[in-house]
Amino acid sequence: MKKNLLFALITIATIIGCNNPVEPIITIDTHIDINVDNFTDSLNYTMNTDTQFNLPNMIEGELDVAWLVVYTAQGELNEKGYEVAYKNAISKFDAIDRLVNVYAPDQVELALTSEDVRKILAKGKKVIMIGVENAYSMGLDTSNVKKFWERGARYVSLSHNGHSQLTDSNTGEFDGTALHNGLSDLGKEVVELLNYYGIMIDISHPSKEGIRQMAELSKAPIIASHSSARALRDHPRNLDDDQLNWIKENGGVIQTTALGFFLTEREDPPANMDDFMDHIDYMVEKIGIDHVGISSDFDGGGGIEGWNDASETMNVTSALRDRGYSESEIAKLWGGNLLRVLDEVQEIAAKLQSD
Repeated sequence: MKKNLLFALITIATIIGCNNPVEPIITIDTHIDINVDNFTDSLNYTMNTDTQFNLPNMIEGELDVAWLVVYTAQGELNEKGYEVAYKNAISKFDAIDRLVNVYAPDQVELALTSEDVRKILAKGKKVIMIGVENAYSMGLDTSNVKKFWERGARYVSLSHNGHSQLTDSNTGEFDGTALHNGLSDLGKEVVELLNYYGIMIDISHPSKEGIRQMAELSKAPIIASHSSARALRDHPRNLDDDQLNWIKENGGVIQTTALGFFLTEREDPPANMDDFMDHIDYMVEKIGIDHVGISSDFDGGGGIEGWNDASETMNVTSALRDRGYSESEIAKLWGGNLLRVLDEVQEIAAKLQSD
């Protein structure tokens, strides 16, 4: 009788375990810069391009999801500047479209939701997603929020290096300047529209006051697509403990970035995997495992010893295991937290649209 009871208990435990599997690890890099010169018939990411990211590297490194960035440098706040910036952004949207639909439709697909991500991976393909770095490219026309959403943008930063028409930049710390004392009125309107369309708000580049106002105004969780911990490296692009707590309270996530001079002040030797892990460890301890993620900033200055291009992505997973993170925790850090935020942002958008 006792043996039968023990067998029954083991069977039940096995069934329960099967019904509650560990979330699979989906490796997601939320910030990779692109150059349209690498999206031509004769030179594109299906090849071994002279870049940190390309599809052969993505496959070799077991990177599942690459967020390619529609980046626009900050220019003058006038009609001509906005026109040039908009054309630049569209050229990058078009380039990503060519990669997905012309050059590599058998290898990658564009995802717009977390469900898309999982469906594409289940087909044996890799996933491309799109972020916008510097909404300066939207100009003064708020209808561009919808246009960029229609082109596939699923996160947007309101500034880069220099104050935009929407928000002050962190670069104001270097020269002691501010243009809006945080968000402009137009910036506040764009925050509402990003919430409405289900686009994640990226706070990696705005000023501290701009970030505070975004966290306060946003009805949905926010992200920092490529930042690290200011407590460990005092740089205006990193987030201090106040900002980390704002992300936690907002329900968002900070994507720790493998960019050397955001990780350490050392000039020689260069930043390495231990430096990267130190920032992850610090932020996990400070705000919790549910609010920290991973990014590279490849082809935009990123890359460290051990993760210098996408082909070395599996080294990050190994380093996380060496630091004692469980498989379920690694799944959260690599992609689970980011996809959870994306889901919440899009659920809130659906509610806003139905009201």
